[in-house]
Amino acid sequence: MQSKESDINEIMEQIVQFSEDRDWDQFHNGKDLALALSIEASELNEAFLWKSAEDVKIDKIKEELADIINYAFLIAYKYNLDIKNIVLTKLKRNAEKYPIDKAKGCAKKYSEL
Repeated sequence: MQSKESDINEIMEQIVQFSEDRDWDQFHNGKDLALALSIEASELNEAFLWKSAEDVKIDKIKEELADIINYAFLIAYKYNLDIKNIVLTKLKRNAEKYPIDKAKGCAKKYSEL
């Protein structure tokens, strides 16, 4: 059975290979990757615009979310970042800012808890 870390590595390798096969690395500087990620996030938002949460088209959500994840992975690759490490580090910081006893069921920002 594959580990979740090897799943992340496999995804990263396939995204990078896809880009390299097309010689797109020349366009993938940090700024442009961040802009592309932001644009894809806006397209995800557009899928929800003027609809109830139940009326969204799930295929559109999957497509835009995949684009967002692809660009996030390319940014991590570009800067040699360990995705597992940065996500777990951020979760740890958030756990400190949002302790369960204060944050459970509450949508307030940590500075308001």
